[in-house]
Amino acid sequence: MKPNTQQLNDFSTQVRRDILRMVHAVNSGHPGGSLGCTEFFVALYQVLMDRKEGFDMDGKNEDLFFLSNGHISPVFYSVLARSGYFPVSELATFRLINSRLQGHPTTHEGLPGIRVASGSLGQGMSVAIGAALAKKLNNDSHLVYSLHGDGELQEGQNWEAIMYASAYKVDNYIATIDLNGKQIDGATDEVLPMGDIKAKFVAFGWDVLEIKEGNDIEAIISGMTEAKAKTGKGKPVCVLLHTEMGNGVDYMMHTHAWHGKAPNDEQLANALAQNLATLGDY
Repeated sequence: MKPNTQQLNDFSTQVRRDILRMVHAVNSGHPGGSLGCTEFFVALYQVLMDRKEGFDMDGKNEDLFFLSNGHISPVFYSVLARSGYFPVSELATFRLINSRLQGHPTTHEGLPGIRVASGSLGQGMSVAIGAALAKKLNNDSHLVYSLHGDGELQEGQNWEAIMYASAYKVDNYIATIDLNGKQIDGATDEVLPMGDIKAKFVAFGWDVLEIKEGNDIEAIISGMTEAKAKTGKGKPVCVLLHTEMGNGVDYMMHTHAWHGKAPNDEQLANALAQNLATLGDY
């Protein structure tokens, strides 16, 4: 049985606590984008994706997800652990020497749920398209999902992949763009304006839809369900997910300052007081 909205919101609150505690413990990491995408990850792994029990790298006969902007690994690790891929207690090893939970996800440590190393921005879409094509060759009807930062779209390799996906009708693929309007050096419109992203994807031959309330669980589920309904019709699907960087922690919102900065002790206490434990801390 799928969790209800309250359960999903409680799950999200606990994930935010995990993110904050993980980056604080090692005084490094990327809390802003992780907090902004919390509800998306929770909806994806708890409701939307068709997942098998256990984990294998082949990923046959199940939906696959690839994180392209790998620096938001804290939210990915938390949701994977709390979705049963590895012990929740392992979150305490984030970014430590010899940990499987490196700052950017890697495959050589054999962490369940991680199928590709990511963090070198702009590469995730190419990998996801390859996986989607493999599913077609294997007569596997399941879908491939990916997530990308909006600032990440400034990388040129994305646009080669975007062009390729439509040219070869990769219609079992849904790429989600985290539109928070911020990147490490400031607002995306100030660093390198990208204009009308929706129009660009449409011009490249994609089906595009927007989720305006990208930090609302029900809106995400509704929008992504609509995206799933658009697959199999000859076009790749793009979802523009409007989120708030640092969502759930008032002083981290509406600024790019927390893109890659950990809270100090006082700031952590403040943030945790805004997100009380729901599922129990690791």
